[in-house]
Amino acid sequence: MKFWKMNGTGNDFLIIDNSLLKITQKDLPFLAKTICERHHSIGADGLMIVEKASEGSGADLKMSFFNNDGSTSEMCGNGARCICRYAYENGLAGEEQRIETEAGIVTGRRISESDYNIRLNTPCNIRLDENIEFEGKTLSCSYIELGDPGIPHLVVEIEGLKRFDEEELYRIGAYLRSHKNYPKGANVNFYEKLSDDHYYEKTFERGVEGFTLACGTGTGSLVSILTIKGEASGKDVKVDMKGGRLTVNAVLENGKIKELYLRGATNAVCRGEVKDEKLKELIKNFEL
Repeated sequence: MKFWKMNGTGNDFLIIDNSLLKITQKDLPFLAKTICERHHSIGADGLMIVEKASEGSGADLKMSFFNNDGSTSEMCGNGARCICRYAYENGLAGEEQRIETEAGIVTGRRISESDYNIRLNTPCNIRLDENIEFEGKTLSCSYIELGDPGIPHLVVEIEGLKRFDEEELYRIGAYLRSHKNYPKGANVNFYEKLSDDHYYEKTFERGVEGFTLACGTGTGSLVSILTIKGEASGKDVKVDMKGGRLTVNAVLENGKIKELYLRGATNAVCRGEVKDEKLKELIKNFEL
């Protein structure tokens, strides 16, 4: 069972082409949970399964995303940038790519060998500045979804985020991620302003249940909220994370985000063959 490992701004992913293997849907969560487990297997934030696009979709290929706990997610921004590069380098798409996801069609464009720009799904279901109490503090939370069905995100400003206590931030993230106001659960994007159109962000991701080095849809959600509120211009907004920098362009019309673009670097780390003994029976059944 062959795989690629890639990362986008510190988010690392495993990619398996299932168009010929035909691994069954019921086996994919176990596969993801097993090979994404760090120290015990290859290790990654998530697994992306590549398949042929649905008939009539107009896409080059279909991407299904699994978190490292085996749960699914509608889409992953940094993962989509990596899939666009994977598609280009494997002859599945040209300089421009169309990826079918559970959240809709994501289009991508090759900027350079490593840099890819994607158009994220349109934001919807936006609720600005909802107050939530946590341990005696009032947190102002803005809710947003990307796509249909939407990927749920919260945007929360934290002054002095870079120096903020990690344990306390984790508790806040875990609390908000499962708050009753957000029945789908939510990825929680904390941020602080560094200068005009320049921000620092940390994301507590559902499915990972902790902080990751970056989150592409989270960064798109952050810039969307800030642009709608008039706090960012929406043009080449820079967002720094532990994993690196992403640049977002948000097109605002009549108070709504009509187009949302995410640009950043990708890295093709390695390619190889899965030999994990915990997957012996599965690999035997689907080996080519």
